[in-house]
Amino acid sequence: MSMSMLQPCLSGTTPSFPFKRTVLVCCATSQQSHVALVNGPVLDARVPQRTEIRFGLPSKGRMASDTLDLLKDCQLSVKQVNPRQYVAQISQLANLEVWFQRPKDIVRKLVSGDLDLGIVGFDTVSEYGQGNEDLILVHDALEYGDCHLSLAIPKYGIFENINSLKELAQMPQWTAEKPLRVATGFTYLGPKFMKENGLKHVTFSTADGALEAAPAMGIADAILDLVSSGTTLKENNLKEIEGGIVLESQAVLVASRKALIQRKGALDITHEILERLEAHLRAVGQFTVTANMRGSSAEEVAERILSQPSLSGLQGPTVSPVFRKCDGKVVSDYFAIVICVPKKALYKSVQQLRAVGGSGVLVSPLTYIFDEETPRWRELLRKLGL
Repeated sequence: MSMSMLQPCLSGTTPSFPFKRTVLVCCATSQQSHVALVNGPVLDARVPQRTEIRFGLPSKGRMASDTLDLLKDCQLSVKQVNPRQYVAQISQLANLEVWFQRPKDIVRKLVSGDLDLGIVGFDTVSEYGQGNEDLILVHDALEYGDCHLSLAIPKYGIFENINSLKELAQMPQWTAEKPLRVATGFTYLGPKFMKENGLKHVTFSTADGALEAAPAMGIADAILDLVSSGTTLKENNLKEIEGGIVLESQAVLVASRKALIQRKGALDITHEILERLEAHLRAVGQFTVTANMRGSSAEEVAERILSQPSLSGLQGPTVSPVFRKCDGKVVSDYFAIVICVPKKALYKSVQQLRAVGGSGVLVSPLTYIFDEETPRWRELLRKLGL
């Protein structure tokens, strides 16, 4: 949605209620919809003159703790001398400053050039980045913070038999004089989603409180909010509807395109962070399985192993001769087998290994799996035109 289309089209007073809110309006007086937004356009990115690389991390909540845990697992522990300070260091990455910020401020400061890298939820990037071309996803799936942004309506009343976005849009109740009222904190994605799906008569309000209470209090007909398990919706007699999911979200590593190209050292640090993340995440839930197997040759042993579907490993099994003394002579009639298997297939793999003659099976968890070059690094270079 271009900023030129974001303009007010309805004025008037709104009823008072216990929530502090800002009203956004999406209505149709003709064939074209108009949306009023509280926030103006984000400033164009610039690259301030500084030598240090700035990395923004969430300052509070579950996202903050999970982010620190992930970095620690990647041997990138964040050292914060004083928990009240908003700046910290990662000793393995020289010339890098860690800045603890609110997630939405991380995105805004990436756009303004005050940060170079950041970890936030994809929903935050989408809402506050507003499609800014300077923002570039370095890693789009850090495997925590999973949720989705979804529209939810009451299970009762006029919505009892409404189960899809199409049915909601076709309800005759919504007019320019009496639009569908949606409570949300997503004042960019909400109007954009409704407009793209043909809902013309909609007003948006933001509330400083639990959005789930808004329909029961009579101050909204629906809510647009992040959903994880859906338990809170059910406990408040709300339901999601078909076609009502705006986006899927999880933690992502995002960067300023201009910083990666123009700021000395930014791309190198990004490369190291990305490699460590990829190596750790790829190893999560993987195990190394080692066993001894009697055989006439490495090829013969490998053929037996590859006859079992769970024993192929990442690129195939490693088969090495095991030397031992027998009657005073050094012989090699056993071979050591090393394969990598996922946790869910671990026991099945051990059974198959035994079935083809494996013995002395050892199992150990993997910490990192480094590729020759990570696919995401190649994709990043492509996006940057490098």
